[in-house]
Amino acid sequence: MAANYSQTIKNDTKDFITTVILQLLGIQKTSEKPKTLAQLTVSNVCQRAGVSRMAFYRNFDSINQVIYQYYQPRISESFEIIRQNVSATIKIENQLKFFEDFKNDFYLSESQGYEPIIRQIYIEEIEKFYEETNDEYFITFVATGVYAVWRKWLMNGQDKPIEEIHELIRKIVTI
Repeated sequence: MAANYSQTIKNDTKDFITTVILQLLGIQKTSEKPKTLAQLTVSNVCQRAGVSRMAFYRNFDSINQVIYQYYQPRISESFEIIRQNVSATIKIENQLKFFEDFKNDFYLSESQGYEPIIRQIYIEEIEKFYEETNDEYFITFVATGVYAVWRKWLMNGQDKPIEEIHELIRKIVTI
């Protein structure tokens, strides 16, 4: 019984910390003006969450880890749908839906200074498409290139049809 209670407290602490960080960055809306990642400190997060620094570090290594753990499952789930063996048309539709659903988060990550965390997750997910090649340089090249294309496309307001973006990515992959 005590183990269950202890686990509940640990989960609540993680939830409090995560919620505070999401609110401070503007990911979860509040009436406050959002802060940038550079403005956050573990101390001010802990104070607002009502937990000790020790509690923070028992659950997370850094504020970046909290953001990573929030976004990673969401992005991974979308990529898993795209990775499924379906037609190119369905993959394009799924990617477009993903970017439509995710673009506000992406823009926010740019303005609030945590885009490198989003980039890391994207690249990790893109790398999964090419794992079987066993060529780490090729995988790095393709994953970084694909991410750069998607980022530019989103930052330019999706100014080209997604089919053109797909064709460009196919060219990158076949170089």
